[in-house]
Amino acid sequence: MSASPLLSLGVKAMTANYAALQTTGHNISNANVQGYSRQQVELNTSQGQFSGAGFFGKGVDVATVTRSHNAFLTAEATRASSLAALDGSRQEKLRGLETLFRTGEAGLGYAVSSFVNTMADLASRPADSATRQVVLARAGDMATRFAEAGQALDDLQAAVSSDLRTSVSSINKLAQAIAVSNQKIAGMNGLGQPANDLLDERDRLIAQLSEQVQVSTIPASDGTVGVFIAGGQRLVLGAEAAQMAVRPDPADPRRVAVGMVNGPQVDLLDPSNLGGGQVAGLLRFQNTDLVDGRNLIGRMAAEVALAVNQQQQRGVNLMGANPAPALFALGTPQAQPNVNNARDASGAVMGSVSLSYSGEPGALKASDYDLREDVANPGNWVVTRLVGGQLSTDPADRQSFPGPSTRFQGVDINFGAAPPQPGDRFVLQTVGRAANTLQSVLRDPRDLAAASPLVASVAAGNTGTAQVGPLAMTAAPPPFAGQTDTLSFTRLVPAVNGFDYEVTSSLTGSVQPWNPGQPLQGGNGYQLQISGVPASGDSLVIVPTPATALASNNGNATALLALRDAGLIDGQTVAEGYGQALAEIGARVQSGESTSSISAAVAQQAETARASQSGVNLDEEAARLIQYQQAYQASAKMLQVAQSLFDTLLQTAGG
Repeated sequence: MSASPLLSLGVKAMTANYAALQTTGHNISNANVQGYSRQQVELNTSQGQFSGAGFFGKGVDVATVTRSHNAFLTAEATRASSLAALDGSRQEKLRGLETLFRTGEAGLGYAVSSFVNTMADLASRPADSATRQVVLARAGDMATRFAEAGQALDDLQAAVSSDLRTSVSSINKLAQAIAVSNQKIAGMNGLGQPANDLLDERDRLIAQLSEQVQVSTIPASDGTVGVFIAGGQRLVLGAEAAQMAVRPDPADPRRVAVGMVNGPQVDLLDPSNLGGGQVAGLLRFQNTDLVDGRNLIGRMAAEVALAVNQQQQRGVNLMGANPAPALFALGTPQAQPNVNNARDASGAVMGSVSLSYSGEPGALKASDYDLREDVANPGNWVVTRLVGGQLSTDPADRQSFPGPSTRFQGVDINFGAAPPQPGDRFVLQTVGRAANTLQSVLRDPRDLAAASPLVASVAAGNTGTAQVGPLAMTAAPPPFAGQTDTLSFTRLVPAVNGFDYEVTSSLTGSVQPWNPGQPLQGGNGYQLQISGVPASGDSLVIVPTPATALASNNGNATALLALRDAGLIDGQTVAEGYGQALAEIGARVQSGESTSSISAAVAQQAETARASQSGVNLDEEAARLIQYQQAYQASAKMLQVAQSLFDTLLQTAGG
């Protein structure tokens, strides 16, 4: 009987246990490598050899080395990581936006209130040059604060654009690395054994890619995987990787968009199709949060500047000028043509649209607008307010008009000499750049229009109790500059249509019905409040303010002070409007923090679930080391016994 079968059994046993020891050591070495999947040796019993006395075993064979991998858990961990990256990148930028909406003395609300409150001192001391200088100083401080906020918003946009370029560069490198891994895996696929470490490497690359942009994968028969983004856009297919690029947004060149490189052109992707990842989070912040923040600040700057300028120009300065020069300079709203609009032979956009402020206090909205052809009314154009980057469904936020002009929510829209062409689109940025362009341009304190161009008094011989109250100008300059207007009261007995009086203007001859307590509209561009009750035949006299009284008259300063309590921000005062803006941004930050925290926790749980099945447990591996060591020692003993038997046989045969 030969000892060779025993030797063969020992060799196979030692080989199998050595392979198990080597694999266990590999697991221990990579225990802290992110994405590593635990490997194990798969053993098969060798086919037994038949003899007359039955089958004698021939030991064990090493079949393969497999990795503990769960495709479902890996995909779930990748998807959760992508959503966490979206929320995390957006939240980081939201914190930067929140710093622009400060409270206390560092806030924009404080700067506006400080400026408007100086009008109280101007109304008390209209001739005081020091008081006038303080007004100009506070106006300059407010304009500077808005300009700084506008620049900070531009810096945020620049940071977003830079981060997007960095992310897209990372995506391109990862896609190329995945394509290389696919090529290596496909090359080894014909060997019949899985390339475990290469498969782990590819999974790690896909996981890193998913943090930049959400992906879906489809395995192929040759072992490669196709990687797709944005609902089906090919990024990696086999050993070929597509490229992404960053380009200016077609609707607004100050913003950026991402797309797929397609030969000489770039096919831009819809941000709503990107799913998760840092790119989607950055685009969401850029296209919604940053736009809304810019509009909230810009609307406040525009409303304050327009209202102050309007009232300033209705007054008279110390030199007698009416209208007085404007206190602030404000850039015009902008209409951004889409890059896909119709162009002439030279490549220039054919149709043009211009915007201007209509001068309606409190009418502006903190929004951009979309202007396009009205498909429901051919030949018409429709302007629609954008809310969260989407067309508003509120009928009050939409207006269809035939052109060439219309007025909508505080802005006049005018077509140029070459009107928009069918299919053209424009983004109307009514207040988005207002903070950047706001400037305080008045330098001479004497140019502040504290005086009203008209003063009212009770005519001599009146028998009623009527007394003049505040006079507010509604035109600049007065339609009948330099002329006197006399308002005469006639008592109606009985009342006509619910009115007890008729008031006749000597300037225009107009007759208006009136009841005590109501304001009177004068023909010389003013509105007058009166108290008491006039007798029939009584009259009020409205005359131009004498040059000698300009220094002491505070009629327009009082009107400027009244802007503090005017509903300039959606019917609210400026202070209330700024408080609402603070609350809106604060709510976004709080919601973003909550969402980011939840998605990060979900991603951690998904990774824990994946690692619990695929990761390395050092305690288990230590136990296996002992197990395989003992088995290896037993195999060595088997060889030792076989060797001893073989030596004995040789000695017996030789003797």
